[in-house]
Amino acid sequence: MAIIRWDPFRDLITLREKMNRLFEEAFTSRGEEKDLIASTWTPSVDIYETEHTLILSAEVPGIDEKDIEIKIEDNTLTIKGERKFEKETKEENYHRIERAYGSFYRSFSLPHYIDQDNIEAEHENGILKITMPKKAELKPRKVKVLKTSKKPTN
Repeated sequence: MAIIRWDPFRDLITLREKMNRLFEEAFTSRGEEKDLIASTWTPSVDIYETEHTLILSAEVPGIDEKDIEIKIEDNTLTIKGERKFEKETKEENYHRIERAYGSFYRSFSLPHYIDQDNIEAEHENGILKITMPKKAELKPRKVKVLKTSKKPTN
């Protein structure tokens, strides 16, 4: 029987290889429709503020505006939608499928200063842009400083 020197790094490498295989099997699509439908994805979102509005831009490429639902309830803005897998080619002819398909759902708490009755949304070139105006009483305003004349005191 041969004596083998113990190498702790060999065990770590073996563990890493097993973990890589586990993640690969769990997250790699086999090209089957049931895997595609079951997958979920989340559109990337940018939120920024101007002097009069709060703007949310979401990347929703390949989704028609009729497949997007925007709802406001209890100071929460909710965006729901679905990107459907279109069968232009037989599944077995695919070499690789990297784009995500399926439903998405995002919720955002709205600040108290948003005028919820005047929120607008537009969809162009795969970008959903939601414009949320600030309430008029909370918009910044300038106050003019008046020159006062001092009266001489006796």
